[in-house]
Amino acid sequence: MKKLSSVLFLMLFTFCLQAQDTNTSSLSIKQIMDGDDFVGHLPSRPQWSLDGNSIYFQWNPDNAWSDSLYVYDVKSKKINKAGFETDWNLPNDRMTTNAEGSKALYEKHGDIFITDLKTGKITQVTNTTDRERSAHFTNNYSAIAYVSGNDLYTWDIASGRISQLTNFTDRNKRAVKRSDKDEWLYQDQLELFDVLKERKAKRDAGDSLAYKDDLKRPLPLYTNGKSVYGQMVSPDGDYVTYLSVDRPDNKGTIVPHFVTESGYTEDQNTRSKVGDKPAEYEMFVYDIKNRKSYPVKLDNLEGLDYIPEYTKDYPDKEYKNENRIGNIGGPVWSSDGKYALLNIISNDWKDRWIVLLNPEDGTVTNLDHQHDTAWIAGPGIGGYGMGDMGWMPDDKSFWYISEKTGYAHLYAMEVTSKKAVALTSGDFEIYDPFISKDKKYWYLTANPDTPGIRHFYRMPLKGGKMMQLTTEAGNNAVTLSPDEKKMAIMYSFANKPTELYISNNPAKGGKFEMTPVTQSTTKAFEAYDWRTPEFITFKADDGASVHARLYTPEASKKNKAAVIFVHGAGYLQNAHQWWSSYFREYMFHNILVDNGYTVLDIDYRGSAGYGRDWRTGIYRHMGGKDLSDQVDGAEFLVSEHGVDADKIGIYGGSYGGFITLMALFKNPETFKAGGAIRSVGDWAAYNHGYTSRILNTPVNDPIAYKQSSPIYFANGLEGDLLILHGMVDDNVHFQDMVRLSQKLIELGKENWEMAVYPVERHGFVEPSSWTDEYKRIFKLFQSSLLGIE
Repeated sequence: MKKLSSVLFLMLFTFCLQAQDTNTSSLSIKQIMDGDDFVGHLPSRPQWSLDGNSIYFQWNPDNAWSDSLYVYDVKSKKINKAGFETDWNLPNDRMTTNAEGSKALYEKHGDIFITDLKTGKITQVTNTTDRERSAHFTNNYSAIAYVSGNDLYTWDIASGRISQLTNFTDRNKRAVKRSDKDEWLYQDQLELFDVLKERKAKRDAGDSLAYKDDLKRPLPLYTNGKSVYGQMVSPDGDYVTYLSVDRPDNKGTIVPHFVTESGYTEDQNTRSKVGDKPAEYEMFVYDIKNRKSYPVKLDNLEGLDYIPEYTKDYPDKEYKNENRIGNIGGPVWSSDGKYALLNIISNDWKDRWIVLLNPEDGTVTNLDHQHDTAWIAGPGIGGYGMGDMGWMPDDKSFWYISEKTGYAHLYAMEVTSKKAVALTSGDFEIYDPFISKDKKYWYLTANPDTPGIRHFYRMPLKGGKMMQLTTEAGNNAVTLSPDEKKMAIMYSFANKPTELYISNNPAKGGKFEMTPVTQSTTKAFEAYDWRTPEFITFKADDGASVHARLYTPEASKKNKAAVIFVHGAGYLQNAHQWWSSYFREYMFHNILVDNGYTVLDIDYRGSAGYGRDWRTGIYRHMGGKDLSDQVDGAEFLVSEHGVDADKIGIYGGSYGGFITLMALFKNPETFKAGGAIRSVGDWAAYNHGYTSRILNTPVNDPIAYKQSSPIYFANGLEGDLLILHGMVDDNVHFQDMVRLSQKLIELGKENWEMAVYPVERHGFVEPSSWTDEYKRIFKLFQSSLLGIE
């Protein structure tokens, strides 16, 4: 690898690589970095027609500039491209139904529609240039409520009359109280001058009439400069609930754009950094009939005075979090309007409360309290909004997701007794549960066999044996037809991109047989024999079983070098058995194997699919177990697969780039080269929502940040480091890598290079950028691990 001085590293802007000359694969890096144009434009977003005779989906088989709507006729088995009018008029598949399931509401193009699910008739409720949203039934299903601007309106289904329910305003027109002095002067003027007294009497009479007129209008609800969200009317139409949010003006970061149409540098204002002052959330109830508004009282939540365990590391520092209430989601009303659920997350992410709201006085009753010393998350739980939650058919019990056992599972609780029952259990997770149309069963996706395979299941409403409805290993994302007799399946395997299939639903007596609807891959893609990686586990030093994908070359081509790939984070997995969102990297791994490399792709600590303990294994120490899993993976390759310990490289993007930096800085004896793509160099520079969950905040927990941020370990660099970053990255800011480069310069490090991409954000778009990036990474491994220049 060419060593650059700190003065010369910017020459990499124009440095032309010839790495492709040393590639012995039949695939070229430029070819695979064409992305969808090489693989094929895959289908997405399947949606059944209301009558169940057609499946609509997004597709682009003609390699046009964007996807279009296509329709598959179930009877004729023919596919046609839908026209503009069909696309425009197609109902949104995200609908809100009434209690009987006969009518549904949806939003599209910023307008509200209602459809009769029996006849298929669609009625457009609004047709404006404003955006109407959040449609829901009210007045015992005789009216539709929706939000326009900040205010709630209702549309009476029978008469078509529109009524305004709320009047949110930031201006308080109430008279300002006079001081004692000014009040004396005011009364004195009235006594002295008859004309003033007469004018006041006329004005008071007019004000009295205006007041009576105002009583016929919605009560002004003063926002006091705060934002309003979540406006909703109760099913009986008596109450409005809304969320008032005071967001502090946290300082953002400017990202300059240097390559612009104007020819001038243009600044983009982006996110702030971790450690923000938290927003203050408060929910209110507006009693429409009695014309009064009052706050929801949350002072009885269990554990509000909790002090995190990590504060014990700072005995001399006073911990302050005076208001731990974070986002308040809901309410979710029972269909009979008797009960309303709220979902509340603490602003330090360590508590979740599900409570019952009494709208008459704004009090709440605690139902379920979930606490995690690390942070609350997991499938169906999340940290924003409601998570997966709803009412059972009896309207006396509700269902929700909890990691109580260490895995995300489905529970039901009766609201009066507060007795919770686990409907699913085991060392696996469930995803996207919903209740069947006949209210007798659950449908859900789960991974009970192995974390890397997801199947679709049906289960009795009260729990019990799960009936597996899909059969093929990989990922089976199912959308049921309206009568639930057929399944539209988005299926993929590790070396087979996602395609749309259709099958009968075995739970309805049909035979499961996946019939392909689409065929999307190109001839160029199909010309190569894509490898199925070996799905393995290896033991970490602490005894944990680590799942990974292993790619091995033919014995005759094996060069005893290895590359470890580190997927990004957020909360995902990549050692699964379906087509990866990292499909370019998958194809690159095939090129590496063709060139004799062994490749390992690890679901390290913090990855999704493995339960709570795996998810939180990085708490307060990113670059701890997640990094040691990479080191243990390298040792596994050396001991079990004949890899030379001096020929191991590592690369990845985003969180994977962060791990790459930590690997080269903290474990130089293990990793000889690394490609760090769009990397985090200092977690104190990343955003609040993601980072504060895992590391708390820099002010409260500086230990976590200093042991987790690569910039503090840069002096450990010994191997060859290649940094690659988009200059207009508004997620992981380019500034982060500029700061790291300055640190490397000050440390006198020479064995590093930086390639920058002036028009790329966090997720690269241009094939030329992808190609340049991976040519450089390939050249890095060829040069550093094999000595090929």
